[in-house]
Amino acid sequence: MSITTKRKAELIKTHARAEKDTGSPEVQVAVLSERIANLTQHFKTHKQDIHSRRGLMKLVANRRSLLDYLKKSDATRYQKLIETLGLRK
Repeated sequence: MSITTKRKAELIKTHARAEKDTGSPEVQVAVLSERIANLTQHFKTHKQDIHSRRGLMKLVANRRSLLDYLKKSDATRYQKLIETLGLRK
């Protein structure tokens, strides 16, 4: 259900803007997207898990606010990120 440290390091390496970058919106959105995907898979088998569903909604809201910030500050980075993560169709 949670993201492994190896997978998180892989995501950070892929989406980082500099060598030791872990706080940029791109990295944060990528990590949040992975956690959201894991929780979505969890809910396919555990439909009654309401408490974790609340956490999922918080993660989605946090990702949405980061994406809004990125779109407002730099639209090209926003477009590149949603294409690489496959968030929009």
